[in-house]
Amino acid sequence: MADLGVGLRTDRLLMAASVVGTVVAVTLHFSGLQHGVVFAVACVALLPPAAIMGKATEELAKYVGSTAGGLLNATFGNATELIVAAFALAAGMFDVVKASIAGSIIGNVLVVLGFAALVGGLRREKQSFHAVAASTNASMLLLATIALLVPAIFIHATPEQVRADPRALHLGLWTAVLLIAAYGAGLLFSLRTHRAAFDGGAEHSPPAWGRSFSIGVLVGATVLVAITSEILVEALKPILEGGRLSPLFVGVVILPFVGNAAEHAGAVFLAAKDRMDIAMTIAIGSSTQVALFVAPVLIFLSWAMGRPMTYIFEVPEIVAVAAAVAAVNFISSDGETNWLEGALLLAIYAVMALAFLFIPNP
Repeated sequence: MADLGVGLRTDRLLMAASVVGTVVAVTLHFSGLQHGVVFAVACVALLPPAAIMGKATEELAKYVGSTAGGLLNATFGNATELIVAAFALAAGMFDVVKASIAGSIIGNVLVVLGFAALVGGLRREKQSFHAVAASTNASMLLLATIALLVPAIFIHATPEQVRADPRALHLGLWTAVLLIAAYGAGLLFSLRTHRAAFDGGAEHSPPAWGRSFSIGVLVGATVLVAITSEILVEALKPILEGGRLSPLFVGVVILPFVGNAAEHAGAVFLAAKDRMDIAMTIAIGSSTQVALFVAPVLIFLSWAMGRPMTYIFEVPEIVAVAAAVAAVNFISSDGETNWLEGALLLAIYAVMALAFLFIPNP
């Protein structure tokens, strides 16, 4: 009961911080302050409503059954970064959107899994996790990465006029269709035909919120995320135009951290409690969801807006994603992690972040 009381107090504090943060961001946006200040405040203001959105989704999932609840969590798992990317897409910031897709994949498998393995392994010789679930998620991520990167590799290997061919847009559209189909197959596998392999480490606690309250909080948090995301994107445009930051660094490093911070903290907390199974599922599963669900949805959304976006990623993004996926497949192959593996994953990410920081603006 004490833990429940602490949890409820924390939830109320996050709700209050969500409203206050959004109000501050809106106020600063209309105050004429420097765009860098507004952008930084908007990034911080996104964190509480993103955490509350995840909590509301988790609570609502407890009322609709395991299969529907799993589908609900899968759909809203990356809602914050999807909303931010949608506003960036509407602003025509295609480089930032594609970089954020790559950055989310890299960040989840290197930063989340790295911190989880490091923190969880500090007081233990090793931590074990379910090899079937981890290998399935890693295989899905590998498939998604191939589908994301192979079209870009072929485009980069062709003359410039081929890259400008309208068929490159249709290549992205059909790739998105195939990725959504693969995502649906993965959901069927994990939520229906092989649910036991993915559900074994989960704890099914009773709901702490009512159904109507959960729906109301989810809607309210989504509105706050949307408002703050629009302010963030509007502040980001002049920053990029002024050349102070590159679209690659913003998309790969900054935006994924903002969108996934709450999820990152949750996975690390679980690993510290020796629940590496769930932490591994969060880390790899979130990256898979970005590649198989978020990226195709953004492609469909760009076509709906009348501003189709291609699947042509830049060479540094291709190399970084391929290296990150190779690293996580290696880490997950033996069903065990330790603190050194976590430290190495974080070191790989630090090298990548430095490289994206020093890549000059095009």
